[in-house]
Amino acid sequence: MPKNYICDMDGVLVFGSQAIPGANEFIQRLQAAGAKFLVLTNNSLYTQRDLHVRLARIGLDVPITALYTSAMATAQFLAAQHPGGSAYVIGEAGLTTALHDTGYIITDQNPEYVVLGETLSYSFERITQAMRFVAAGARFIATNPDVSGPGEGGMVPATGAVAAMISAATGVKPYYIGKPNPLIMRTALRTLNVHSEDSVMVGDRMDTDIIIGTEAGLETILVLTGVTRREDVAQYPYRPTHILDSVASIEV
Repeated sequence: MPKNYICDMDGVLVFGSQAIPGANEFIQRLQAAGAKFLVLTNNSLYTQRDLHVRLARIGLDVPITALYTSAMATAQFLAAQHPGGSAYVIGEAGLTTALHDTGYIITDQNPEYVVLGETLSYSFERITQAMRFVAAGARFIATNPDVSGPGEGGMVPATGAVAAMISAATGVKPYYIGKPNPLIMRTALRTLNVHSEDSVMVGDRMDTDIIIGTEAGLETILVLTGVTRREDVAQYPYRPTHILDSVASIEV
């Protein structure tokens, strides 16, 4: 039986708005081998369908059901912790749709949770409201700890940076759902209905992808098409199982 693969998206299959050479062929090899796989991203902006279309436009044919986001993991976590709860949400359709799909109510009236994700237009007014709800006792959840991400023209602030601002104002730190929290890896493995010892994590970041794979007991492959360079690896106390130039080099 082929191994199961959990792959990061940015820096592994996609760089900026372009597909990484060999990425679609890698997806095709997984499908031809009958391997179970998920594309796992900390990005909470898009729904599965939106993400599928965005990837298809740049030549990546990833099935909708093979896409798994931090927004989906956040919604599943909240539904398990407190079914049918209410949340004040800063985020886009990927997050609000996932929460609605699990029966959550999105409200600005005494929410039980404040849920923070990526958005294309951070509003100071909404951040202020979130801060006040957290200060008043709403539980604080963030989809992921990434402090910056790629945007048109360069780096843009991401969820972790805005969460830090709310934390600084309230003294309350959020619970982060996405990588490197092993929680998202466990929910991803459950989604595939597979075990960690038969699975591989493919990523471009030592501090999220490789550590989460290592801590969850997966084989790990670091690809050099994203953030981490080969010479960076030695500074970490853990190592990937394999280091490859790109997903084009992965034999399924």
